[in-house]
Amino acid sequence: MSAASGQPDEVITDFSRRLVGVEGVVKTVYAAGSGPAVVLMPEMPGISPDVLRLARWVRDAGFTVYVPSLFGIDGAYPTVEGGKEVIRRACVSAEFRAFAGGGTSPVTAWLRGLARQAHAECGGPGVGAIGLCFTGNFALTMALEPAVIAPVVNHPSLPLDDPAGLEISDADARAVRDRIARDGLKVLAYRFDDDRWCTGQRFAAYQALLGDAFDGRVLPGSSAKTSPPPFFRDVVGYPHSVVTAHLVDEDGHPTLKARDEILSFLTDRLSPSGHSEATSG
Repeated sequence: MSAASGQPDEVITDFSRRLVGVEGVVKTVYAAGSGPAVVLMPEMPGISPDVLRLARWVRDAGFTVYVPSLFGIDGAYPTVEGGKEVIRRACVSAEFRAFAGGGTSPVTAWLRGLARQAHAECGGPGVGAIGLCFTGNFALTMALEPAVIAPVVNHPSLPLDDPAGLEISDADARAVRDRIARDGLKVLAYRFDDDRWCTGQRFAAYQALLGDAFDGRVLPGSSAKTSPPPFFRDVVGYPHSVVTAHLVDEDGHPTLKARDEILSFLTDRLSPSGHSEATSG
């Protein structure tokens, strides 16, 4: 039930646990809800209760949410040392490209396959994709899959060693830009203004790539939760996780407003009427 025991927390039991294969690679995915599909990727260092809280909000807004297990202990708050070890493993994993010059993380091909399967299962105009932190930019790269029509890029932290860089190859960046322009998609994004892991330089790079299709929204760091879980307090060290670890669940709070904006974006894009209006506009 805890990170120390290495067992999933009880809070994950209201999701169905599936094994999903894409081109011979099998990963665990937690799913819940009904309606159009939304793939919610975990933030580093795993599927914490805060990530699951966001997943439930997505589910309760009328979607089938899919949460793939990519690293860490599913359902548990990470310890400081445990979280550091997850980061170390991810940074040397062949699935991820954590540093500048690495290009697109290979795991995004698997995630696009998950989106295709989710769209086939759930129907509707398409699929939403929400990235968080380490997986933030994956939501953009997933737009290479035609089924993905609602990408949400939250505080993307890669590449870790280049605050002005984007975690994507040049060829994929051009392909994503062209697809978004061709299909009239929008990319919604969030960060705190004093986040050192996702800087203003990074948002500027997204703006340069995507132009008006990029809707980057910046919250004051002073609005972040001041008592996040220990990993975010001691390792992350800055306001970072807008709609998870640093969210303040109080009516009218800027972080809760950001959550509501994300849910509205998904509803507008993934409902049949909203999709037709978005693509015609």
